[in-house]
Amino acid sequence: MGKKYEGIIPPTITPFKADGTIDEKLAAKEMDICIKAGVHGLSVGGSTGEGPTLRDEELQLLITIAKEHVSKEQPIVCGIMRACTRDAVRSGLAAKEAGADVIMVTPTAYNVLVPNEEGMFDFYSTISKEVQLPVIVYNVIPQNTIYPGLFKRLLEETDYVMGVKQSVGGVQALYAMKMTCKDKGRIYAATDDMLYTCYDLGARGAISAILSVFPKQCVEMWDCFVAGNKERAFEIQNQLYNKWQCLGGNQFPIRLKYALEVMGRGPGLCRSPITYLPDDEKEKIKKAFSGEE
Repeated sequence: MGKKYEGIIPPTITPFKADGTIDEKLAAKEMDICIKAGVHGLSVGGSTGEGPTLRDEELQLLITIAKEHVSKEQPIVCGIMRACTRDAVRSGLAAKEAGADVIMVTPTAYNVLVPNEEGMFDFYSTISKEVQLPVIVYNVIPQNTIYPGLFKRLLEETDYVMGVKQSVGGVQALYAMKMTCKDKGRIYAATDDMLYTCYDLGARGAISAILSVFPKQCVEMWDCFVAGNKERAFEIQNQLYNKWQCLGGNQFPIRLKYALEVMGRGPGLCRSPITYLPDDEKEKIKKAFSGEE
């Protein structure tokens, strides 16, 4: 059987040691938790994994660890978050060399270097041509949004752009993608607190941080949706909704890792400069997450 590019693909955390290096044992442990929950693939080097801070060789290390956990049917998605086309191509090739099945590429983010739509078409089409791996557009940068018309053009005019992880704009933006592109390409949900709603609007699965925190519940939600048990899927979304409200926004990785710590998991540290979480935020997370397994 070939790789399946849909379903629950959690973006795993990157646990760091005090010296700033990756804690390989903790990274493997988190991947193992997800795989045992029945997920359909693994994603490394995304926002949840502090991808912009990772060098190419560190992406390769995480891919190597992930390869030890996935089956032949489960894809490894590698996040690529770089400031220019040249560096994104280089990182994509490094990910391909290490064994990634898909690269998930974020639009350029630095404000004065944000290009127009033609520039972004060149960015993704060049990556497609040079790396020659399936490409998921990680649509997460508010000042450099990939709108439905451009995504449809990328699906039609490149060989490897095959999907979009729809983060910016919430469920309305996801629905706009679906209405414009119909059945072309795959749309992956990333509105953490409304995943069932995204599936109901046409998402083919999710690549979303909440999957890494609650993999068992999220797999059950997806399975229920696929089986037509929408009432139970919606119930799980409602159960997770309030827990998620204290995690979003700036310094997201340190809040998520603290939630995992409260749940009894070993998330390691964040990479500097994300080093401090105020006590009041800790209290909110502890209150929301205490008692979770």
